[in-house]
Amino acid sequence: MQCHEVDYEIVGSSMPLLEVELDPGETVIAEAGMMNYMEDSIGYETRMGDGSDPDQGLMSKLFSAGKRMLTGESLFMTHFSNQGADKQRVAFAAPYPGDIVPVNMAEIGQRLYCQKDAFLCAALGTRLSVAFSKKLGAGFFGGEGFILQKLEGDGMAFIQAGGTVVRKELNNETLRVDTGCLVGFSEGVSYDIELTKGMKSMLLGGEGLWLATLSGTGSVWIQSLPFSRLADRIIAAAPELGGSRQGES
Repeated sequence: MQCHEVDYEIVGSSMPLLEVELDPGETVIAEAGMMNYMEDSIGYETRMGDGSDPDQGLMSKLFSAGKRMLTGESLFMTHFSNQGADKQRVAFAAPYPGDIVPVNMAEIGQRLYCQKDAFLCAALGTRLSVAFSKKLGAGFFGGEGFILQKLEGDGMAFIQAGGTVVRKELNNETLRVDTGCLVGFSEGVSYDIELTKGMKSMLLGGEGLWLATLSGTGSVWIQSLPFSRLADRIIAAAPELGGSRQGES
């Protein structure tokens, strides 16, 4: 199924908003709970599956949705459609500070692999599924990195990430990334997990025991502030913040 050709605008920087402009009859699919606002003629419906295969039977939909549940995502997705005669807009926002990254799937080989919480929304026709890493190292030691979302299509897809996002282009090269900082990568890039070299680095380096290794030719997206790292700092500071409030009162 050819993806709908949606237009978009990203408003803001540190906590951006994504506005998707739909022509009459166009549809965008999104994770549940990501919509911010929508104009009058936008209709929405919660459905099982991404709608990329209109002829897909119930059992196939259940199987696909069940695999998505392995990533911790909802069984259902929300479809937003322009039911009017003029262009209409629907807006989405990420649940934490960071960037919203537009990805033209046609320009990267029509396939994108990303961490399970990275997908925000995409043009109807984009297929979402689960991709298990082929490397045993990633499977045993990668934690959440073992289960990746796979997006397939030829339209626009939008992913969310924490802090600033950097896009690196590999040309038969290798890049090592902190496992939490990896957002996604395109077709042509292989993914594995390697153990930090040296006992001293493992115990005293503070960079974690494992690094994601990406090799090949393609695009890689990296986030500067994974939400898990931000949450750890907030939790660590919570007792001190509580003590400050008591002292001030």
